[in-house]
Amino acid sequence: MWNQMSLLQNPKQRKLLFSAGLSWMFDAMDVGMISFVVAALAKEWSLGPEKIGYLTSINSVGMAVGAAAAGIMADRFGRKSVLLWTLLIFSIASGLSAFAAGYAVLCVLRFIAGFGLGGELPVASTLVSESMPVKERGRAVVLLESFWAVGWILSALIAYFVIPDYGWRIAFAIGAVPALYALYLRRAIDDSPKFAEIKKAPPVPLKKRIAAVWSAEHRRSTIMLWILWFTVVFSYYGMFLWLPTVMVLKGFSLVKSFEYVLIMTLAQLPGYFTAAYFIEKYGRKFVLVIYLLLTAVSAAWFGNSTTEGMLMAAGICLSFFNLGAWGGMYAYTPELYPTKIRSTGAGLATSFGRIGGIIAPTLVGLLVGKAVGIGSIFMIFFVTIVIGALAVLFLGKETKGLELE
Repeated sequence: MWNQMSLLQNPKQRKLLFSAGLSWMFDAMDVGMISFVVAALAKEWSLGPEKIGYLTSINSVGMAVGAAAAGIMADRFGRKSVLLWTLLIFSIASGLSAFAAGYAVLCVLRFIAGFGLGGELPVASTLVSESMPVKERGRAVVLLESFWAVGWILSALIAYFVIPDYGWRIAFAIGAVPALYALYLRRAIDDSPKFAEIKKAPPVPLKKRIAAVWSAEHRRSTIMLWILWFTVVFSYYGMFLWLPTVMVLKGFSLVKSFEYVLIMTLAQLPGYFTAAYFIEKYGRKFVLVIYLLLTAVSAAWFGNSTTEGMLMAAGICLSFFNLGAWGGMYAYTPELYPTKIRSTGAGLATSFGRIGGIIAPTLVGLLVGKAVGIGSIFMIFFVTIVIGALAVLFLGKETKGLELE
């Protein structure tokens, strides 16, 4: 149905997609784990909503710094080497988090894990985007993003079956596994052909690359991407890192909230697969605008749900459309810049977006601490997501079928 089989028939492209996809899956598993761990930590360490918000935000601070640094380095040293280093950094820090003796130490380790994780994502999507034929490029990156759902589902399964009986430390220890996978990746993947071409020329200085991102030629796209990334990351981390805790606040037990969030998370996969189909059929702007607007409606619905059935239905729609939009965003971003500044442009947009991931969990924690209703909090996300959709609609240009420069 999806016409995806042609992409999977080329052994080299298939290997790259699955190799990069598994590293993406480990990233998602780590981020997802935090959302479940904080719900358990809140009880074990008696953490208030503000401290939970700070802990989830410090992860995003690391991701913001890592995205900018890795994006800049990948245009200088190559996509593959930066991908491997960032994967190692985040997996080692995640494993060490299992031994954190207190709140402050855990915050430091989550910053380091976030640095590696935030750096790996834009570099992996750039590598896959540059290595695929034009007719398959958007679909390939959305399929790469679909591994995020697999990782989040794994984190939900670990939370459901491991955390209640064995504690949160075991969950973090599992996060060290990707360090072994990095050794395999070192031999399994190559740098993109497009980077290999520009590597022969003298490297472009960092100041010139940043200036080029903001030049008259790319300024409109950069403004649109920065708005898009900020609004999507702000809403995603504000909503999804708080989902298990919100379910507890709505009166469900810890185990029951984990169970419901797992069911909602399963809806992410069809969200990605439909986006992968539509992105090559109708274009990047279509997928982003439609999926973002339906995410906004789902957020308002979830925040104001009054019954168990409504809560589940709204949560499923929220997962479906929000993660489909993420896939479209990762496919779209690298296509808006030429090869010599592609990773820098994507990294800076991602980094700016991560500021939204820093603000949102802390803001939700403060609002919950002040007894602001969940419905009112989710209306903030409704407005934010609509702004992102309008930015794409009015400032974005369509890149479907265009050869990468």
